[in-house]
Amino acid sequence: MDPFDMGNLGAMFGQLQQMRDRLANTKVTGEAGGGMVKVTLTGDNRVESVEIAPGAMDDRELLEDMVRAAVGEGLRKVRDEMQNSVQQLTGGLLPPGMLPFGP
Repeated sequence: MDPFDMGNLGAMFGQLQQMRDRLANTKVTGEAGGGMVKVTLTGDNRVESVEIAPGAMDDRELLEDMVRAAVGEGLRKVRDEMQNSVQQLTGGLLPPGMLPFGP
């Protein structure tokens, strides 16, 4: 199927909804501090869990930095999953820079 054939627009919207549903059920984990902080996000950017090792709680500022870094890594992984899904949906016809959710 040609993803840009206007006759197939309804099918493409159906595939887009399936992709969104699949991404919503996709889970990725961002880690920081050698795994001392782990943040699990879903493909629709919901934080599902946060795990903090006991030793990470000794330094508040360092812990805050590790949480920020773990969330950032998780969000990057979600974005990568979205880009891969859109590339599959469009047959690779859209370069990554043209996608609405960043490089």
